[in-house]
Amino acid sequence: MITVRKDQARGQSNLGWLNSKHTFSFGYYYDQNYRGFGNLRVINEDQVQAGQGFGTHGHKDMEIISYVLKGALEHKDSLGNGSVIYPGDIQRMSAGTGIAHSEFNASKTDPVHFLQIWIIPNQKGLKPSYEQKHFSLSEKQGKFRLVASSDGRYDSVKIHQDADLYVTVLNEGDRINHSTSENRLLWVQIVKGLTEINGHTLQAGDGAAITRETDIEFTATTDDSEILLFDLG
Repeated sequence: MITVRKDQARGQSNLGWLNSKHTFSFGYYYDQNYRGFGNLRVINEDQVQAGQGFGTHGHKDMEIISYVLKGALEHKDSLGNGSVIYPGDIQRMSAGTGIAHSEFNASKTDPVHFLQIWIIPNQKGLKPSYEQKHFSLSEKQGKFRLVASSDGRYDSVKIHQDADLYVTVLNEGDRINHSTSENRLLWVQIVKGLTEINGHTLQAGDGAAITRETDIEFTATTDDSEILLFDLG
């Protein structure tokens, strides 16, 4: 079964410096039908204006992934990490017993557009940790590239949960499949372009919950269609 979550149906907040869309309930936005999906808790699509950002704040017992679509995101945390995240990068932060961090637009002239993803860990009280890796376009072009997993296989970042995150970039007419077991939960998030998924047409910003399906076919109907696929235990 495929249930489409349209871009326009998501929650939205606009603070001037921040324009954010919420796939699942977050902050002041609440939808009893979308409080998360399996161990996937948050997908926020944020656009932050030049020179602005989130000041130092804390997290606990959450796996947090940042995925930049356009621009550059500057990160600093209480573990002493400091980095800039660009398109193609995956940043993973395991909050565990507690971590404080800040996220700012690294540019003084251009906005930054990114996804912040939260996954509930498989245990509480983990030691906080951080990881960042780059995945080239060629690794994702026309195929699914594993970028996050519970065991860090294929040089993906390691998260503390039975969850695999894949990314692909497709050109018009490209067709790929993803096979999984019937008891897995799949969430698809369209980042760019138009894609048909088992007969359903999704555009940028749309998501889809997929249950009791073992073989999913993705067909791009525009060039540079970019897709995130979560395969969840």
